[in-house]
Amino acid sequence: MIQRIQSIYLGLVIILSGVVVFFIHLWVNEGGIGVNLMDLLNSKNYFQIVLAVMYLAVAVLGIMSLMMFKNRMRQKRINGVNILVNLILFGLLIFNLLSLSGELKDSLKGIGIWLPLGSIVLLFLANRAIQKDENLVKSVDRIR
Repeated sequence: MIQRIQSIYLGLVIILSGVVVFFIHLWVNEGGIGVNLMDLLNSKNYFQIVLAVMYLAVAVLGIMSLMMFKNRMRQKRINGVNILVNLILFGLLIFNLLSLSGELKDSLKGIGIWLPLGSIVLLFLANRAIQKDENLVKSVDRIR
């Protein structure tokens, strides 16, 4: 399972969305306080709770996809859903960034806003590697 390159890509997606966002700031509030995933989970704002749940959903979908290594087509479908969730998450993060006041918009955004784009790239690369594996299996079956 771990010897396949798509497993490494999916592991990086899990690390980006599930582990890293606990420690890095997604953005900085008006008071200069950084907001990370734990702050979002403890928030009373429903929009921020949705953002936190979506970050966790990306991690859970990555784990599910990683465990489906024997069923490559299902793994690709789960990755497709994960890409869609990441696109929605990125859109919501950009919407949140634009809703900040003018001065904060330009200077106080964290790297966590760009993590869904990194996850999308890694999921795309994982899907390409899964397709290469599938093509290899089909070609070997054809030889037999």
